[in-house]
Amino acid sequence: MPRYRLLTLLLVSALFASGCSRDAPAEPEREGSLSGVMLDSQLAEISGLAASRAHRGVLWLHDDGGNPARLFAINTNGDRLATLRIEGVTKTDWEDMAAFRLDGRNYLLVADTGDNGGLRRTLQLHAIEEPKKLENARVKPAWSIAFRWPDGARDCEAVAVDERSRQILLISKKRRPPEVFMLPLGPHSGVLIAQRIGTLTGMPEPSAQDLRANEKQARILKQVTAADISPDDRTLAVMTYRDLLLYRRRDSGSWAQAIAAKPKLSALPWLPQAEALGWSADGKALYATGEFIPAPLYRVEP
Repeated sequence: MPRYRLLTLLLVSALFASGCSRDAPAEPEREGSLSGVMLDSQLAEISGLAASRAHRGVLWLHDDGGNPARLFAINTNGDRLATLRIEGVTKTDWEDMAAFRLDGRNYLLVADTGDNGGLRRTLQLHAIEEPKKLENARVKPAWSIAFRWPDGARDCEAVAVDERSRQILLISKKRRPPEVFMLPLGPHSGVLIAQRIGTLTGMPEPSAQDLRANEKQARILKQVTAADISPDDRTLAVMTYRDLLLYRRRDSGSWAQAIAAKPKLSALPWLPQAEALGWSADGKALYATGEFIPAPLYRVEP
């Protein structure tokens, strides 16, 4: 291992340890181990993560609005392997992504759903077929979905795919409790209307101490920033800036029933701005990172 990477790993580990020591005793136990560190300056604003279904040990990332329309392939050490330039789309505010398999093909769903100002009338989801080779390339979406909310604009940074049920779940960011919507998975024409299926139960609330210290920041830290459904389509993972929630769906149950039940709650490892989360391809763990450089890449085994 290069010396600069070893030093960075040690620094991030030290920051993780110091961050844990400042937590109040009432907070849930932190879980996760350091998988790698992202040092590449092009990975400075990561807001979406998904594990490749086509390439073992590869994670796909995208960055936030204001940057070119592109996807990055990295290994679990945090090294960039390839960059895909996405042509034929307008990148407004990409906020999350998901990997799925549909009709024998592997795809990445990119969610252009960010809306901090509550001004967007329609939003887009882009399905990009995973390339067979990991190399720099230019690609176009296989298909896209245009949609709108049923009752006015809202910000959304969390999208997940249930490939067996052919459903896309979308979770609002700023509303309390967070709302969950559904769209059908697959190519569609026209503008779809997202269907509201419920709200997330058991969302953590800011402590009285945090509210006294900085009420606005304390409430922001409990907002939903990412989500993903496990490869077996049984567990919905939801991330806030500080927490990880797992909603388990029963074999015969719906996602509406799953999100109405109490989730498993744990605290994320140290991440100053946690924005990206995705299940590993084998469903045994989750990977998480944030929007800054150097950025730790964590592996969390729930």
